[in-house]
Amino acid sequence: MGHFGDDIFDFLLPTIYPVIALFVIEIICRATKITSWIKLTTQGTAMIVMGISYVFVLYTQLWLTIIVLFALAVALFYQARRVKIDPAKTTY
Repeated sequence: MGHFGDDIFDFLLPTIYPVIALFVIEIICRATKITSWIKLTTQGTAMIVMGISYVFVLYTQLWLTIIVLFALAVALFYQARRVKIDPAKTTY
């Protein structure tokens, strides 16, 4: 089998980086007792920034990963809005 220069890490690491960012933001927000809607907004913003950077920075553009990051950002912004309007609706 030929090797075309793409390694498994070229595809695996760009999908792990957003998860690491979500966990780091979660840990920081829990440690500093930041409200839930600010945490969710920060996580959504991080996903947008990562999606945009994946378009311009990576030499192998992973379009499905980028679309999933933008969809996750939309869901996080929706949750942040929902929690800001009624904090009793939050279950986390």
